[in-house]
Amino acid sequence: MSIELDAMSLRELRDLRNKLDRAISTFEDRRKREALAAAESAAREFGFNLADLTTAKPARGKVAPKYANPAAPEQTWTGRGRKPRWIQEALDTGRKLEDLEI
Repeated sequence: MSIELDAMSLRELRDLRNKLDRAISTFEDRRKREALAAAESAAREFGFNLADLTTAKPARGKVAPKYANPAAPEQTWTGRGRKPRWIQEALDTGRKLEDLEI
């Protein structure tokens, strides 16, 4: 297919661009549908449906606390994430983390 672009008017060029944009868009949509069908087929071969394989990661279970505040035992910390203020204050006063273990 040979198109003489230099001979086309501005309107013809814009029409051609619009047609190209639509063709590209429908091509990409078609390829996505084909990829989805292939993925669903592959999942079925292993005895799954695609939704089983694409759901979010399972939530991690709750972690038991490892440390408790001696002054207020209801304040606990698992040892993960940012240290609570009461842990940092205890460490600043010279206590060891092991002293706060449950």
